[in-house]
Amino acid sequence: MVTVSSVNRSKSDVKLTRVVAIGAALLSLAACNTVAGAGKDVSSVGHDVSRGASSAQQGIANSTGASSQ
Repeated sequence: MVTVSSVNRSKSDVKLTRVVAIGAALLSLAACNTVAGAGKDVSSVGHDVSRGASSAQQGIANSTGASSQ
């Protein structure tokens, strides 16, 4: 037997489930942006290290007269 209170409870359960699902989706999107930002930061550090290594290699080559090939 279906009562009015059980129908209302089911509708509120569906609404709550939708709200929770939307909240989870928004949090996962925010996490993706955070991970993407962290990836860009790590990539930037890698490029900086690479440029520093190239500069050091060029400086050594210039001071010793060696070729930097």
